[in-house]
Amino acid sequence: MKISYNWLKQFIQLDWEAPKTGELLTDLGLEVEGIQKYESVKGGLSGVVVGHVLTCVQHPNADRLKLTTVDIGLEEPVQIVCGAPNVDAGQKVPVATVGTTLYTAEGEPWKIKKGKIRGEVSMGMICAEDELGLGKSHDGIMILEPSLEPGTPCATIFEIENDEVFEIGLTPNRSDAMSHMGVARDLKAGLEQQEIFKELITPSVSNFNIDARSFKIDVDVLEPKLAPRYCGITIKDVLVQDSPSWLKNKLKAIGLSPINNIVDITNYVLHELGQPLHAFDASKIKGNKVEVKTLAAGTKFITLDGVERSLDADDLMICDVEKPLCIAGVFGGLQSGVTEHTTTVFLESAYFDPVSIRKTAKRHALNTDASFRYERGIDINLTKYALKRAAMLIKEIAGGEFSSEIADLYPVKKEDYQVFLTFEKINKLIGENLPKDTIKSILAALEIKVNNVTETGLGLTIPSYRTDVQREVDVIEEILRVYGYNNIGINQKITASVASTSKFDNHRLQNIVGNYLAANGYYEIMTNSLVPINQKDNLGLADSGEQIRILNPLSADLSKLRESLLFSGLETVAYNHNRKQGDLRLFEFGKTYKKNNDTFKEQNHLGLFLTGNQTENNWLQQNRKSDFFYLKSVAISILERLGISNFSETPTTSALFSEGLDLINNDKLIVSFGLIKKPYLKESGIKSEVLYADFNWDIILELVKTNDIKYKEVSKFPEVKRDFALLLDDKVTFKDIYSLANETEKKLLKEVSLFDVYTGTNLPEGKKSYAVSFTLLDENKTLTDKQIDKIMGKLEKTYADKLGASLR
Repeated sequence: MKISYNWLKQFIQLDWEAPKTGELLTDLGLEVEGIQKYESVKGGLSGVVVGHVLTCVQHPNADRLKLTTVDIGLEEPVQIVCGAPNVDAGQKVPVATVGTTLYTAEGEPWKIKKGKIRGEVSMGMICAEDELGLGKSHDGIMILEPSLEPGTPCATIFEIENDEVFEIGLTPNRSDAMSHMGVARDLKAGLEQQEIFKELITPSVSNFNIDARSFKIDVDVLEPKLAPRYCGITIKDVLVQDSPSWLKNKLKAIGLSPINNIVDITNYVLHELGQPLHAFDASKIKGNKVEVKTLAAGTKFITLDGVERSLDADDLMICDVEKPLCIAGVFGGLQSGVTEHTTTVFLESAYFDPVSIRKTAKRHALNTDASFRYERGIDINLTKYALKRAAMLIKEIAGGEFSSEIADLYPVKKEDYQVFLTFEKINKLIGENLPKDTIKSILAALEIKVNNVTETGLGLTIPSYRTDVQREVDVIEEILRVYGYNNIGINQKITASVASTSKFDNHRLQNIVGNYLAANGYYEIMTNSLVPINQKDNLGLADSGEQIRILNPLSADLSKLRESLLFSGLETVAYNHNRKQGDLRLFEFGKTYKKNNDTFKEQNHLGLFLTGNQTENNWLQQNRKSDFFYLKSVAISILERLGISNFSETPTTSALFSEGLDLINNDKLIVSFGLIKKPYLKESGIKSEVLYADFNWDIILELVKTNDIKYKEVSKFPEVKRDFALLLDDKVTFKDIYSLANETEKKLLKEVSLFDVYTGTNLPEGKKSYAVSFTLLDENKTLTDKQIDKIMGKLEKTYADKLGASLR
């Protein structure tokens, strides 16, 4: 939100520099994120002065140029070459002196230098209005008032606005501060804490009077729950034209583009007081009647942006007796707006239900200044005052007369909130005993009325513009922010209670694993649980019946809950790869979501992501690539760190991996890890290999709780390892090798592992090479060579017979 400092000073007279005021606003909770300078004329006409043309003769070497001498307030006049057709002796003109910086229409700077034009010296430039940024005309130089003194700075004779604009990061609850008056109220309260007492100067409407009752627009509110208060007035004989400079400058300073005087006034009052208004061309209101109602679903309506929209049955509309005119509180209609031909205006000021406006704006993807305020809640008691303020400005700037009484439909008065505030609760929450007089003075500065005082607390009435203050704790927050968070002392003594938690607590175990991974060079990421509705559906991973869709999504990219950590993690990988960060080790603790029939299920997971190299080139070693076996060692290390060692390895059945393993405990899948298939990487825009491990954290938590650490005697007899380099068809998987090995030797074979895959040159077409390791152990005796050779022979024969494998 942008707040003009000059505009703010119209409400509260303050001579502080902008940064100091910004600090106080930030302390009050209105965080100033930046202060920008605004100049209605770029450069502020610095170096541009009034010149008196003393002589004007034809340039001796150019037909279209004139040679002038100009008095610019110096001891001697200067010579300037000018190409304007209307320059003549005796004129008062604006002169950009040597060294002055002017700006093009695009904002590009250029400097006036001493030079020669066709052989004659030129000491400056006589300017047209577009060259100074004062207009668009380039027909000739500007002619100034004859009474002006030569050398007078032009910045003093034109209406130039030099301002400083606060960029305030406003929290959604502070709808009361969405205006200059609202910010000024807070500023006044903050100043009073520093014993600086300033008056809040609000625009007066005491001179508001009806001129005639010659033309009236009737108002009928058919949906009073959606429009609890609606005000309107008719203004005849207005002249629609450009706004005066002061009004344009105020709007431009906060980033708004002036349109015409009527529309500009409604925007001005919106940002001045926080009350949205809308002006209709009264001649386009059929039947001279406004009806506030909803219409049938599917009704077509063209908004100001020229887009035809299909209305919902719950959209509140401003209509005449024949057609809709405006989406209430959100956006005006193309056929009812004010144009240069408008002579009679119907001016609307209303309070609309925040929930209704929020849903309508969301439905039509419209976010306007009006809807922004309505959906957060405005001051219902400001409605009529703001209407009078805008109407008086229209009469002052655009002329006309008030041709009707103010229609004010307010059938059920909204009562202010009543809150009882206890001194004990204040001191408990703030952590400091505030004097009662200080509390009362802060409440008075915030315009919170004290109805009664008891020994234990205060009975309060909350002003209507503070829609976010409804509870005792809300009032305490208000007291604290005005008192100043920085003024709360720090105790020398700190007391704390030690929470009793189980050693199996989820957060403790996450910290153990997180610290282990961080110590090994991993970075934790936190990605969004909301993903696009069609994410990866085309790759066959997501079952549409299992998706959990968001009923009211913020956007198409945030429309369902994720079913895997993989794809949000791949977005992070792609983001880093696009910024030349290719060596990644990432981890994330997060949830996935599934739906079975009518049952929703959340599952906790830990995901690991590896790309690029483990190490960089150095004097000791070369790059070492992150590979499958490195990921396997990390996965097993994590489980062992948690005391989980009773698991078996099987080839993965996950559709995510081209090569991978599952670690299983009693038929429960603990971890799946491997190399992600290329189609998934392509979908995310990743060209490098990505290794991924998916830990089922819920099952791990169960295993940790039930896994008693028991001593297991180390075998007295040695285990034996034998390796095969198998030449196989490229369709054979490690799962086939693993299963056949366990079927062939069930007693002595303890482990089968894959430690190398080769698919390069020097192999027959359609073949690949697997290097497989077999671990044999007899816990009762030492294996002999004869036993080992027999087992390995059986395995070789089985692979040859059933897989067509041969030893390389």
